[in-house]
Amino acid sequence: MDPSTYSTIQYRESGAVLTITMNRPEVYNAFNDRMKLELGDALKRAGSDRAIRCIVLRGAGEKAFCSGQDLKEHAGSERSLRDSLEKTYNPLIRRMRTLEKPIVGMINGIAAGAGCSIALACDMRYMSAGARLTEVFVRIGLVPDSGSHWFLPRMAGMARAFEYCATGRDITAEEAERVGLVNRVIPADRLEEETMSLARTLAAGPTRAIGLIKRTLNKALSSTLDDLLGYEAAIQQIASASEDHREGLNAFLEKRPAVFRGG
Repeated sequence: MDPSTYSTIQYRESGAVLTITMNRPEVYNAFNDRMKLELGDALKRAGSDRAIRCIVLRGAGEKAFCSGQDLKEHAGSERSLRDSLEKTYNPLIRRMRTLEKPIVGMINGIAAGAGCSIALACDMRYMSAGARLTEVFVRIGLVPDSGSHWFLPRMAGMARAFEYCATGRDITAEEAERVGLVNRVIPADRLEEETMSLARTLAAGPTRAIGLIKRTLNKALSSTLDDLLGYEAAIQQIASASEDHREGLNAFLEKRPAVFRGG
């Protein structure tokens, strides 16, 4: 797909930073089939474009990051939710977690259901002071999906994870920051500025090493310490052969700022 043909997301590059905006504000940026397809395509494109070194994921408007699945899209029809997850949402989450570039979630409003899962799948999250996270599934007799059962206990602990999933209550920005679900809470009028500043900083860094850090942290979540020590050594060997490492070392010895190029 060509980004110019996207109808439900916006794909905008600014230097080495790509901003992907979920763009259905009239339904709080809820996912329909088209948006899932386009977001997956955009992430695949970003992963293979060496000029893109950081991704910002956000929602259009001021009210919502993403309100989850658009329940009206398939209302009245019988469909397999398992098939839907395995064909659309699960590949999105896998691509986000294995894409070796930093993804920053700009949580500018409500992030509910699958929208909450998408937010949690980002590598970092900056959240507007008035925004909310909600594992809304239980309100309609469903269980969280798209990775929420995996992310929540690792970020906030098992007891809080159960509470959020079993009650479906709103999680305020202040609480989300306190329990470790987001990195920073920022006033709404400064959210975009602060998020883009972070994205530019990450994009200017040694993004080969940052990608390897992401890979190793993913591995760490299912490894013993002994196994991970060996894995770290192997990854460090890869990092040591990078152009960014050579540049960083030369800059240190020459007492000048490093100019990383992501190689």
